[in-house]
Amino acid sequence: MRKVFDPGTKKKTLTLIDNVVYSNVKDLEGNPLELKMSILLQNGNSEMRLAVGEDDPKEDHSPKPALVWIPGGGWRGADKNLMLGEMAEFANAGYVVTSIYYRSSAQGHYPDQLLDVKTAVRFLRANAEKYEIDPERIGVFGRSAGGHLSAMMAMNQDGFDGEEWAGYSSEIQASCDMFGPVDVRALMEGEEARFSDPNFRWHRLEDTHGGALIGGDPATMKERAELASPVNMVNPKMCPLQILHGDNDPLVPIEKSSEVLYQKIVSAGMEDRVEFYTFPGAGHGSREFFQDSVKKLQIEFFDRYLKK
Repeated sequence: MRKVFDPGTKKKTLTLIDNVVYSNVKDLEGNPLELKMSILLQNGNSEMRLAVGEDDPKEDHSPKPALVWIPGGGWRGADKNLMLGEMAEFANAGYVVTSIYYRSSAQGHYPDQLLDVKTAVRFLRANAEKYEIDPERIGVFGRSAGGHLSAMMAMNQDGFDGEEWAGYSSEIQASCDMFGPVDVRALMEGEEARFSDPNFRWHRLEDTHGGALIGGDPATMKERAELASPVNMVNPKMCPLQILHGDNDPLVPIEKSSEVLYQKIVSAGMEDRVEFYTFPGAGHGSREFFQDSVKKLQIEFFDRYLKK
């Protein structure tokens, strides 16, 4: 059987560039550590270039907006490619999608994690031409611990930039926080309240997710956790922020995190910069958050601010 089939050329080719080193830092013991990212983008037919020596003439290499995916994992470290399979829709929507590894709480204490994300943004601006990025249009998004860092990035605070890629801004233009623990002190206190349960996994503040992130003297952890909480950092430099949270989240209760952040933003007179979506019945990172309808919601949000 022989037939003629015309598939058209609507969909563009995606390329994955893995293990790109964006920063060289040291862990808590002074050991050198390379921080890497993956980059997923529409930059032509890479294998065609290798085999034929030229690209598909239909490809478009114009600058594109970029999104930085910040993984979760309780700040204890997560493979940068763990959720990469969920990123294709964003790349197909015309974004350069990068997924980063940042220092875990065993490798660095806050604000090391925020500094790492800011360094990644500065790296992208410094290498914008190489990766076909428009340096004026960069956003971030992340889940859980990555949602916390996404919300912190949205505040566009000064004072958290390292020496790498000096001269390039780490400010972002849009952010999406997916069920992030944006009040670290409240998270720690919620875990502390369960220490009397012999079946609970932790019985010391320094062992909890928040305690391991903050580090140092347990006697001052809660006080210092307030400086790592986006609920306390709302300011006029905040970029547009989308918040997604389930109302049945047992790990990061919505009323002690996203609800508080939303109300703080509204009280600051910036309600026009925040979108707060609650997902009925959704837990912490349950499958509701990765439905096509949710990705469409996220893409529409980023399009409004990164594709003007």
